[in-house]
Amino acid sequence: MFTKVRKKPVEVEAVQVTAENINELAGTEIDGRKIQLGISGNTLGIATLEGYMKAKVTDWIIKGVNGEIYPCKDEIFRKTYEIVS
Repeated sequence: MFTKVRKKPVEVEAVQVTAENINELAGTEIDGRKIQLGISGNTLGIATLEGYMKAKVTDWIIKGVNGEIYPCKDEIFRKTYEIVS
């Protein structure tokens, strides 16, 4: 029933959320959508195509091939992506 497939190799941009850069990332605007600092100060709120999502320290924020942004847990990021530069 299912067919094995492989993701096409495309390069996207990503940044890991750290305690050192969380305030810098807050307020960043990507395609008219602002990344906002959460009330607790240790999460970021991101308006994604699927709705509002949160990114915590160690999560990654990925800018996709169509400019969309979304958070990704570090464990999943490391299984799916490799840093090229």
